[in-house]
Amino acid sequence: MKGIILAGGSGSRLSPITDVVSKQLLPIYNKPMIFYPLSTLMLSGIREILLISTPRDLPSYRELLGDGSSLGISITYAEQPKPEGLPQAFIIGEEFIAGDSIALVLGDNIFHGPRISEILKEAVLEHNGATVFGYSVTDPERFGVAEFNEAGEIVGILEKPEKPPSNFAVTGLYFYDSDVSGRAKSLSRSERGELEISELNQGYIEDGRLEMVRLGGETKWLDTGTHDSLLEASIFVQSEEITGGKPVGDLRRISELMGYLND
Repeated sequence: MKGIILAGGSGSRLSPITDVVSKQLLPIYNKPMIFYPLSTLMLSGIREILLISTPRDLPSYRELLGDGSSLGISITYAEQPKPEGLPQAFIIGEEFIAGDSIALVLGDNIFHGPRISEILKEAVLEHNGATVFGYSVTDPERFGVAEFNEAGEIVGILEKPEKPPSNFAVTGLYFYDSDVSGRAKSLSRSERGELEISELNQGYIEDGRLEMVRLGGETKWLDTGTHDSLLEASIFVQSEEITGGKPVGDLRRISELMGYLND
């Protein structure tokens, strides 16, 4: 499996601090935000990564991360001139995917926990079709929300519903098979002129090929798209690192733990 980090968009909810810099280059405690989703892919065992961002911001990412060789991974880059929905990443990255399975992680999502690498690597091994990751939240109306049948199987994903069918938000981490680029290109644009990830997922659900991994217990998920959530994430990382002694998003340490520098 290869990986894509989508780090485009205007970050309008974080204006004015994003008026001149990409949201994913903002600090979360002591590291740029982009380190955290990159660490998620690395902990999944993924070593070939495509980073998609705006023409303005790509030079900054190249300067920060280079080609990934210092971490024992490969990072390439692609432009997203205009954000037109999450599935656009699979159209931009079609040549990169090249018939392989692909993981997509949003550049403002943080996943952390003592078993997170084990959970992600298991999901990669068992992956067949599409896999999404659910997290129980108190405000599901802000997210894409999973709908389950009586057997506990996922039967739908509703985008920001007024009456959520469950408390399980679909996080910004998705695993797909090699069909995803073709499926993305076949999607119709929504009323807001974008390709919708919920519609892409619904197609896999209708084919009986989408599974949800429910995150919980000691696993923490943070979506850092607002000023308050930026602060919350920084406090969380500070607490984990200083009080708990647990590094978060430390790319060099993760590379060593995963054995990437031994090849």
